[in-house]
Amino acid sequence: MRAMILVMDSVGIGAAPDAAHYGDEGADTVGHIAEACALGQADNTIRQGLLHLPNLVRLGLGEACRQAAGRTPTGLEGDRSASSRFGSAVEQSKGKDTPSGHWEIAGVPVPFEWGYFPRTSPCFPSTLTRALCTEADLPGILGNCHASGTDIISALGERHMRTGEPICYTSADSVFQIAAHEETFGLDRLYQTCAIARRLVDPLNIGRVIARPFVGSSRADFQRTHHRRDFAVPPPGQTLMDVAEANGRDIVSIGKIDDIFAHRGTGRNIRGDGNKALFDCTLRGWNALADGGFLFANFVDFDTIYGHRRDIAGYAAALESFDTRLPELLNQLRADDLLIITADHGCDPTWPGTDHTREQVPILMIGGKATEPIGQRSSFSDIGATVAGHLDLPPLAHGKAF
Repeated sequence: MRAMILVMDSVGIGAAPDAAHYGDEGADTVGHIAEACALGQADNTIRQGLLHLPNLVRLGLGEACRQAAGRTPTGLEGDRSASSRFGSAVEQSKGKDTPSGHWEIAGVPVPFEWGYFPRTSPCFPSTLTRALCTEADLPGILGNCHASGTDIISALGERHMRTGEPICYTSADSVFQIAAHEETFGLDRLYQTCAIARRLVDPLNIGRVIARPFVGSSRADFQRTHHRRDFAVPPPGQTLMDVAEANGRDIVSIGKIDDIFAHRGTGRNIRGDGNKALFDCTLRGWNALADGGFLFANFVDFDTIYGHRRDIAGYAAALESFDTRLPELLNQLRADDLLIITADHGCDPTWPGTDHTREQVPILMIGGKATEPIGQRSSFSDIGATVAGHLDLPPLAHGKAF
């Protein structure tokens, strides 16, 4: 008896009931990608034909989309496997960022508002930047604004390499991001700088400080690397992993899960560069997982590479690639195992701007004790509660098992 949760980072399935509050009324990541593919609007030099996700459809993705958004996306029609269950969930936490989504999945909704930086330039308080420069021995910082990570590295990367000033920027999320060249600035120095920044932004209630290392010699070939690290605050309550750890269970975390949970209760972490490598890591971790254990995986490419960059064709291809790998995992499930596939928010590549979108998420389940439809859930926490029940762990403080 084991359990795993796979988070398809940003694969939302329709605007949340409160999406208008976030400027996201009408957002629909999967629905709009499918529509663009059907209409031939996803850059036909790269992408042709309907969105093709047969394995996710058999798990109930098309029906989950219909439940959440009122329609089945074109290309996602089809029969669901009799052994699967599907549903959708609405986030109770404030905001639309990665930590709050993942924490709520693990049974800890965020009851407070995060701190954010204003859409001004400069956007960071001068006291913060002065303290960072002093404590990290920096000659200054570049950026100091809201920006797309790839755009600002392209614009300021060469100057950063000349001056040694790191590129600091933010977004609509509660983040302080620091980009620096792995060779001229140094990866260890970047991490040290981020650790200092983490402490300095604590009074501002900022969710994450993110190290964004890159390589290359000029704006023509700058490229971010997989050595990204997230310096997050710890969850404000006992998560599913905390409870599992306290009960002596084997835990494996894949990708950036350990960073998101501030390395608390995340067990053995396995990292990979990109979704394909992360799927390999998931298979390896699942094969080694002890009976009664829990695996938690994040597949980041959907969000970081395609959602934020508003790359519809790339997002569609990433979904299809993920779909082709699913049989490898499904074939390794035992009769008493539980698999749940979900998401943490949306990042609609057809939507204005480059930020996350406030959306409902799918719940696709194989195994477990549910015999009735999952339906529309009022909190992501129901996912964590279901896993806790499957593994015979003590009940979590939040959530109702399906």
